[in-house]
Amino acid sequence: MSPEHRKIGVLTGGGDAPGLNAVIRAVVKAGANSGMEVIGLEDSFDGLLDSARSRRLTPHDVTGILRLGGTILGTTNRGNPFEYPTDGGKADYSDRVVETFGQMGLDALVVIGGDGTLAIAHQFYLKGIPVVGVPKTIDNDIVGTTSCFGFDTAVSFATDAIDRLHTTAQSHKRIMVVEVMGRYAGWIALHAGMAGGADVILVPEIAYDIEKVAAHIMRRDTWGARFSIVVVAEGAKPVGGALTLKTAARPGVVERLGGIGEQVADALQEMTGKESRSVVLGHLQRGGSPTSFDRVLATRFGAKAVELVRRGVFGRMVANNPPDIVHIPLADVVGRTKTVPLDYDLLTAARSIGVSVGD
Repeated sequence: MSPEHRKIGVLTGGGDAPGLNAVIRAVVKAGANSGMEVIGLEDSFDGLLDSARSRRLTPHDVTGILRLGGTILGTTNRGNPFEYPTDGGKADYSDRVVETFGQMGLDALVVIGGDGTLAIAHQFYLKGIPVVGVPKTIDNDIVGTTSCFGFDTAVSFATDAIDRLHTTAQSHKRIMVVEVMGRYAGWIALHAGMAGGADVILVPEIAYDIEKVAAHIMRRDTWGARFSIVVVAEGAKPVGGALTLKTAARPGVVERLGGIGEQVADALQEMTGKESRSVVLGHLQRGGSPTSFDRVLATRFGAKAVELVRRGVFGRMVANNPPDIVHIPLADVVGRTKTVPLDYDLLTAARSIGVSVGD
């Protein structure tokens, strides 16, 4: 079938991130301008398990969604068709997805999601579905792309929160501990901590020694700074310790992290004698309108995805390689996590100005 008559399916998977709607908008508009029909698949891959959970998207349908957070297509935590939860355990519905894809007359599938969603997309590419992936994560931990949309918005929100906490921390001479997202990678904690003027930043990549953190805070007293701001990623761990869990993993459900901020605050209060408070930003980092940077990046991703469909290039993920948007094999992304390198220049900069980063 010629590119001008292709029918594209588009879906969003995993946690929501500011900029998802901007990608959908770009796919629909770029597709329409290329003579393609775009079908929105609802609730991630569930939209390919039931063709009724889909709808045609026209440029009119995506008018005004550029600035909106969330996703007009919805997402789901159940959505791995290869291991779909059932009353009796799990079932492999992948063949059903492939069958529905064909019955709907789709010629290509644009999958917008994080590492788990992209791994599923790669599996379907191996089963014969022409797939293009678009990386999405506020954690910025997908390999092969310098940044993902949603990250800038999350960092901007976290920075604003840290700015607000400075005044109350200073007024009451307190230690304020701010817990941000970051299960395996400390990109948000590091960038927001630096932008917000944090005194201590704890990231998953570097196990921390709480006694050294307390000593660093007490040294600040010697030059008159009687308050401290500590930013901690949810996946940070003490030396020899484990992740702090809010909910343990169970069949079909991944573990939920949470509580490290309160744990650090309690320990620092006991060790320093200073009143300590913890604040968990949680899903506030995912919500709201995307920043201008994320709107532009998401739009470029969506337009590039349609270009690849038009050219018949599949099994790839679009990626940000400034100043260009490029594409890389999905196979190079699956099963890998982009963590903060220990020689990252921002780590060096942080330590050079006296910020304790996990040490």
